[in-house]
Amino acid sequence: MTSKVQRQTLIVRLVGDHEVTSQPDLIDLLAAEGIDATQATVSRDLDDIGAVKVRVPGGNTVYAIPEFAPDRIAPVDQLRRVMGEWVAEVAVSGNIVVLRTPPGCAHVVASALDRSRPDGLLGTVAGDDTLMCISVNADGTDLCNDLKDFAGLD
Repeated sequence: MTSKVQRQTLIVRLVGDHEVTSQPDLIDLLAAEGIDATQATVSRDLDDIGAVKVRVPGGNTVYAIPEFAPDRIAPVDQLRRVMGEWVAEVAVSGNIVVLRTPPGCAHVVASALDRSRPDGLLGTVAGDDTLMCISVNADGTDLCNDLKDFAGLD
């Protein structure tokens, strides 16, 4: 028998590894891992772990899990993947770098940036499809160029 914590840990992994667009999709992924779960159980689990729906390129909405451990440093490869998927535009004004994402995705990018702690980044503030990155320097051009590089933009 799988415990609630084990099931929720697996859900976090599955949501991170697959584009889970619905609860039935997640139930099927759990079944493939040998775990039977009802829709009601999956719904409660997603709520417990703070899963949110975000829009990905192509227009689909998928489940994503905001990070619970903000002190955990995210690897640079993960930052490149997140920014490459969800950052459409990067611009700078003074010490503020503005990033544009599809609707509902700014918080995912902000979380990845906050956890990765790139050089020169003081912090982020995210809205729905826009986030501000505050540079430690009065001129945020270097940070802007670094973030463009992470996003694969020129």
